Formats: sequence, C-alpha cells, structure tokens
Amino acid sequence: MNRLADPAARIIIALDVESRGPALDLVRELPEAEIFKVGLELFTAEGPALLEDIRALGKQVFLDLKLHDIPNTVAGAARLGVRHGARMMTIHASGGAEMMSGAAEAARAESARLGAAKPLLLGVTILTSLKNDDLAAIGMMPDAGAQVLRLAVLAAGAGMDGVVCAAQEIEIVRKKIGPGFLIVTPGIRPAWAAAQDQKRIMTPAEAVGRGSDYLVVGRPVTRASSPREAFRKIVEEMSA
Repeated sequence: MNRLADPAARIIIALDVESRGPALDLVRELPEAEIFKVGLELFTAEGPALLEDIRALGKQVFLDLKLHDIPNTVAGAARLGVRHGARMMTIHASGGAEMMSGAAEAARAESARLGAAKPLLLGVTILTSLKNDDLAAIGMMPDAGAQVLRLAVLAAGAGMDGVVCAAQEIEIVRKKIGPGFLIVTPGIRPAWAAAQDQKRIMTPAEAVGRGSDYLVVGRPVTRASSPREAFRKIVEEMSA
C-alpha cells in the first residue's frame, strides 16, 4: 500500500516546545501520527538524544534544522543525521547546488556504510513567514512564486528528494519538476485555527487538493485542548 494514501501518514507534527518532557508527552498523546518534526529550538535544547527517544516510541523524525553553511560542514551534518536515524532533513536551497549535492552524496554514502535507509533530503525554498516585501528587503526578487520555483529546480538538480514550500507554490513546482519530487508544505492551518505568525497559509484540504505530499502542522494540534481530537479532525478534513 502507498503510505501517502493514508492521510494520517502524511501529517508531520511539529514539536514546537522547549524541552524533552512536553515533546515526548505529545508523541505519546498522538498514537496515530507517524512523523514528528524536531526544529532548531527543541534540538538546541535537547540534542540528538531526543531523536533516539522519539524513535524508541516507534515514530519517525523529521530533523528540521534548515542547514545552511559551507558544503563540507553541511555534508558532515547530513552524515550525522543518518547516524541519528532521521527520516527527513532540511537544507536551505539558497545555500547553492554544491552544498546540496555534497549533502546528498554524504547521506547516500553514510547510509550505505551503515546499511540504513537514507533520509529524505528536502530543500527549503522560501520561509512561509516571508512575503514579497520581505524578499525585496533582503535582495531577492520580490516574487515568492518565482523564487520558490528557481530554488526548487536548483534543489532537484542537486539531488534533493523534494522541497519545502508554501501551499501557494505547490502547483508550479509540480508542473515544472514532475510527480516524483516530494513537496512538503508548512503553514498549514485548519479552517478552525488562527493564522498566528504564518503569512502564506492554507487549509489541509486545500493543500492536499493542490498536490502536497506531506503537511506540517504544529500549534493547531499541539496547543489544542485535545491534541488527539484535533489531529483526527485534520485527518477527516483531508479525507473529505
């Protein structure tokens, strides 16, 4: 069975908490969820040991550190991600083709050496917190869609397994690159949830309809009075 046919398997829960205890509590409270995202804040607080704890509970880890450094450093980080059993890892596509291709090769070689599955490497395009005016202010073209497409093509050519992009860019990326390239969509907010600090957002049903492979959902689930019920509501929305 194609795992992406199961809506629950397509939801990545963002563990936007500050420490190990609340993070593992959420993992235990969401038995239907399969993938949990550990971002920069939580990883800085708890380190690689937390990844082992999550995997010990039978779950997969999306290590979302958005790596961006010289090629040799990023390649080394990719090797360590393999050793720690990350299922997915993110790398800023704006770091360039050499950086991304070096990380992809390092991950392949380390996976082969260990006899382990290679993590899915995802190129981060444009953060969902940025608007066109923000891009212009930092010297990029003030067109989020065009910039996302440029970086997605670069990521595909450098050996990335997919990209992270806002739902608004799903269709242009899919049309340009094709169906075998993964698209992971952050900024997902159910119709009943507040937008908070995300500016380019979309509901789960809309994102799935446009062709997203995985949806990253955080506070609408993790800060709900009943996270498990909120997760189930999102699954129902996707199924509908």
